Amino acid sequence: MNLTKILAYVLFVISLALAYYLYNSINSSIEFREKITSTEKQITDKLSVIREAQKVYLEQHGRYAGSWDTLINFIETGVVPIIVKSETIIPKSYGVDSVIVKIDTIGKVTAREKIFRKTYSVNAADNGTFLGFFKNEGDYVAKGTKSYKMKREGSERVEEFAFLDKGTISSQAKINVGDPVKKGQNLITFWDYQLNPNVDIKTLSIVPGSGKTFDLYTAAIDRNGIKVWVIEVKDPAPINPERKEENEAKNRRPLRFGSRTDVTTAGNWE
Repeated sequence: MNLTKILAYVLFVISLALAYYLYNSINSSIEFREKITSTEKQITDKLSVIREAQKVYLEQHGRYAGSWDTLINFIETGVVPIIVKSETIIPKSYGVDSVIVKIDTIGKVTAREKIFRKTYSVNAADNGTFLGFFKNEGDYVAKGTKSYKMKREGSERVEEFAFLDKGTISSQAKINVGDPVKKGQNLITFWDYQLNPNVDIKTLSIVPGSGKTFDLYTAAIDRNGIKVWVIEVKDPAPINPERKEENEAKNRRPLRFGSRTDVTTAGNWE
């Protein structure tokens, strides 16, 4: 084997090694970014559940839960009322409608249902005659599909109305075809998941990826003589090197919601 062939062989081996090195580096970088994206999605899923649970807890108790045990126990065993809001529109002679809002408690649900599910209402669009539902209780409906039909007062035209959101019908008004309806009268109540239902409540306080515990801060502060509650929950060990605190080159910005000084529950990932 002459020198030329030896050099060609060596260069070929080196080129293969470099190609493998570049491929491995690029592939590792892609896998690392995918891992960060997946982990941060798990973190924000938990933060979203924590935030909604704390908001429901505040509604029921007038304060935020100050410990993980308290919050988790509330999610697993708490019961909260079901509140339905309906509106009655009363036309005035001078062209401005008067709106009477009626809030009814129609039952109770578990805190978990209240936290994970969002409830929607379909109300009568106007005074008129009810002509029937297109779906039944328990049906899953897609956004844009037909919900009910009616004739407006003083009109013979049949109008059909659509669902503005998707979800499962939990209840429908006890009403028959031909019955009169009032504008704003509740006709259909339905729900859909607003949060990831697969989040493990028992490990809610644990940060995915690092295994550390979310920092939880709640306190009552004074705002112009009024006591208000603030909350901040954050990841104590952020993994994304591209998330930086403002005006800081070294410190990673943690995923968080809320504030220790302002009345807000906004999340910095939104």
